[in-house]
This record gives sequence, C-alpha cells and structure tokens, in this order.
Amino acid sequence: MPDTSHLITENDDPVDNIPSEKNQRLLVSSLYASWEGAPPIEIDGDVLTEGRRSFLATANVGLFDRPTNDPLVPDLLVSNDVALGAHEWGPEGTRSYFIWEQGKPPELVVELVSNKKGGELAVKRFRYAQMRIAHYVVFDPAKRLGDRILRAFTLVGDRLEPVVVAENSSVTIESLGLKLGTWEGSFEGQTGTWLRFYDGDDRLLLTGDEGAAAEQKRADEQQKRADAERKRADAERKRADEQQEAADAERKRADEQQKRADAARETAATLAAKLRELGVDPDAL
Repeated sequence: MPDTSHLITENDDPVDNIPSEKNQRLLVSSLYASWEGAPPIEIDGDVLTEGRRSFLATANVGLFDRPTNDPLVPDLLVSNDVALGAHEWGPEGTRSYFIWEQGKPPELVVELVSNKKGGELAVKRFRYAQMRIAHYVVFDPAKRLGDRILRAFTLVGDRLEPVVVAENSSVTIESLGLKLGTWEGSFEGQTGTWLRFYDGDDRLLLTGDEGAAAEQKRADEQQKRADAERKRADAERKRADEQQEAADAERKRADEQQKRADAARETAATLAAKLRELGVDPDAL
C-alpha cells in the first residue's frame, strides 16, 4: 500500500451551510434506515452474490483516487460491497475513502450546490470521471448554475455524459437499484425542496423518524378501524338485544292473550255445565 501519512484526510474545518448539511443527513439516514442494499449480482442466470449487498454511505468525507492528488469531498457518496472494519474507526485507520484500499470507486457521488464557485459542472465532473464514478448527480435547489434543479451524469467511456432529467422526475441509479428525485416536505422543522432517495417502485426511502411516524400512523389507523369495528359490533349487538326484547315482549303479550283466551274458554265451559245442571241447553241460547 502507498504511504498516506502525508495526506490530510480531516481538518475539522466547517465546510457546509445548514441546508446542505441537513440534506446530507437526510440522504444518508434514509439509506441506513430503509435500504437493504443493492440487489444481488446476476450474470447469465448465475447469482454471484448472496442476498442484499453491503454498502457504505457517507457525507462530506474525503474521496482519494491516488496519494499524489488532492481529494474531492462529495456531499454524498454511496459504494456497494464496502464494509468498514473496526480498525478503520480507530486512530490508526484511514477514516477516508481511498479507492486503492477499497478496491473500487463509489457507484454514486452527489454534489449539493451552494454557490457558483464549486465547479460541480466542470472541474468536479472531470475529476469524478477520472475516478471512474458511474453516476454523478448535482442538486441545485436555488438554480445557481442554470434553470434546472437536478442534473445527472453517467460514465460513458472516460466521460460523465449528461442524462436527460424531465422536470419533477427522478434519476435512476441502476447500480444501486434506487432513484434520486426531489421532494417537497419538512425535515427537522424546515420545509422546502429536498433531494431524496426512492426505491424502484417510486416509494420514498424514509428516515428512522419518518418510518416510526409512519408505523405509528398505521397503528393509529388500525386502532381507529378496530374501534370503529367494535363500535359497529356494539351497535349491532344493541340492535339484536332490542330486537330480542321486542320479540320477548311480543311473546309475553301472546302468552297473556292465550292465557286470557284459555281462561275465557274455561269460564264458558263452567257456565255451560252449570246451565245443563239447571236443565238449560247452552247451545240453544
């Protein structure tokens, strides 16, 4: 491995504004909360990997292609089949993305435009192409670089060629099986236009808090439906009880009428017997 002791991989200087920092965390946190990793690799019917693949997603971390070059620091990078070992968290670890150590470049880098001085469409685009980045996305919510919010590039040969992105549509990141698109909503109390990940079915990848809120909403809706069903069952049971009470009352009236009829017949029979004792034919009356 080349000597990297002379490289400055972190200097603890603040480099981003609040909107960019929030969008970085929104992107990374949604991946780790809702994404299982890229689908298995399959070639000619042979599956070369087992299950979903490991990945690394980082924000604002140095990306080095060789020890002699200064790094680029993308707002987001995502790399398949990369898992950091425990030693890479310690003081002896590199704690940056060295392409020669990971054995591959990231599949995706994203730049969030804050001003016109970042060189996202020129210098960085050229450097990322040299690094063999497969997908490069530039998110420009304030339209500082032109009239488009979202730009995408795909590596073709040795150049990152532009991909046509229709307004309000998403960009497909084929190597990840994901999409990147804009989203109007609120994150950490701030409402605006954000860059978000979507799955292949255009479902938004949720952060942990969003997932918990969605789960709570589903639970509340299930509880609401259960309460409505219980209320309906109670009403149905009440109607059945009322119908049973009405049937019992009707049966009681019928029994009373039958009792009165029986008593009347018994009285008539007694009277007829008395009349016959007196020599009177009751049928002739």
